[in-house]
Amino acid sequence: MKSVSVVIIGAGPAGLLLGQLLRTSGIETVILEQRSPDYVLGRIRAGVLEQGAVSLMRQAGCSERMDKEGIVHHGTALMVDGEMHRIDFRELTGSSVLVYGQTEVTRDLMDARAASGATTIYDAEDVSLSGLDSTRPVVRYRKDGVEHEMACDVVAGCDGFHGVSRRSIPADVLKTYERVYPFGWLGLLSDTPPVDDELIYINDPRGFALCSMRSQTRSRYYIQCGLDEKIEDWSDERFWDALQARLPDAHQSRLVRGPSIEKSIAPLRSFVAEPMRYGRLFLAGDAAHIVPPTGAKGLNLAASDVYYLWQGLKDFYHHGKSDGLDGYAEKALARVWKAERFSWWMTTMLHRFPDQPAFETKMQKAELAYLFSSRAAMTALAENYVGLPY
Repeated sequence: MKSVSVVIIGAGPAGLLLGQLLRTSGIETVILEQRSPDYVLGRIRAGVLEQGAVSLMRQAGCSERMDKEGIVHHGTALMVDGEMHRIDFRELTGSSVLVYGQTEVTRDLMDARAASGATTIYDAEDVSLSGLDSTRPVVRYRKDGVEHEMACDVVAGCDGFHGVSRRSIPADVLKTYERVYPFGWLGLLSDTPPVDDELIYINDPRGFALCSMRSQTRSRYYIQCGLDEKIEDWSDERFWDALQARLPDAHQSRLVRGPSIEKSIAPLRSFVAEPMRYGRLFLAGDAAHIVPPTGAKGLNLAASDVYYLWQGLKDFYHHGKSDGLDGYAEKALARVWKAERFSWWMTTMLHRFPDQPAFETKMQKAELAYLFSSRAAMTALAENYVGLPY
C-alpha cells in the first residue's frame, strides 16, 4: 500500500492552493480529482480576491501572472432607485480587492503543481475514505479500471459541495445549516469591455443585477431570475436587453454587447456543515460551506480555510504539535459564519424577493437608506468586502 503524508481530495483552487503551500513547507501531498483537468478549468466562478487570498497565492509562489494581470479595485458601487452610491474601500479601510478570475487562479496553481512534479491524479473514480477516526486513514480510488489505495496521516476534503469528503462523516456527527433562496443568477461571460471600472451592484424593481469583469476586455454580467427559468429560453439578445433595462441611465450607452462565451443559471444558497473536522479528515472550501455569490466570499472563504489548515499541518509536521489542527474547525467556522452573515445580508438587501410583503420592502429601503447615510455602516460593508483578518 502506498503511503503519503497528506491526501487532498479535489483539485479545485482550495485543494491546489493547499497542495502548493504544503509543498513550500516540505510536506508531501497527493491530490485526487474525479474530473479531468479540462473540466476543472471549465468551471466559471468568482473573480474578486481579498488581500488574504492574494497573499496566499504569493506565498505559494503562484502570483506572477496574477500580479501582472489582476485589476486592483479600491471601491464598488451600489445602485438603488436609479441612484449610484460608491463605497470607497481604500478611504474606509485602507485596503482593496483584486479582480482576477477563479479560472485563472486554478490555472496558475495547476501549472505550478505540474512544474513541481507533485502528484495529481485526475479522473480518479469511486474515491472512498476509511479509518478517519484512526491515526492512519486509508483512501481508495479507481484509475483506468485499476483499484488503488493509499495510507496517510491526514485527509483534506477540498472536493466541493457534492464530494465524498463531507459524506464520509457519520450522519449522527454531522450537522448542517441551510437557507435556499427563491431565485437564481443568470450569468453571461463575453469578450467585451466592462461597463464600468468597478463592480456595480444593482437593486432594481425588475430584480438584482451585477456588472462585473474578468479583465479590461472580458466582462461578466448577472441578472436575477426565477428558479424555473431555463437557459435555452435566454438568447444573448434577451439577456442584454434585460441587463440594459436595469442599468443606470449613464451606463446604458456604455454597455457593449457581444456573443456569450458562457451562459448559465446558478441557484443561490447559504450552507454550513459542522464540524469541519472528523478524526483525521479536515473539510475546506465548498465541502464545508456555500455562500451566495453576492458578497464575493466563496473562493475567499476557501482560502482562509486553507490558511488555517496549512498552519496547523506545519506545526504538526515540523514541531510535533497538534494544537493548530485541534483548533482548526473552531477558527475556520468563526470566520465562515461572519462571511455567511455578510453574504446573507448583501443578498437580502439587494434582491427583490417573490411575493415580498410590503413591510419587508420598507425594511429593505430603510436598510439601504441607513447604509448610504452612515459612514460607520459603509465602513462595516467595506471591512467585510475586502476581507476580515485571518
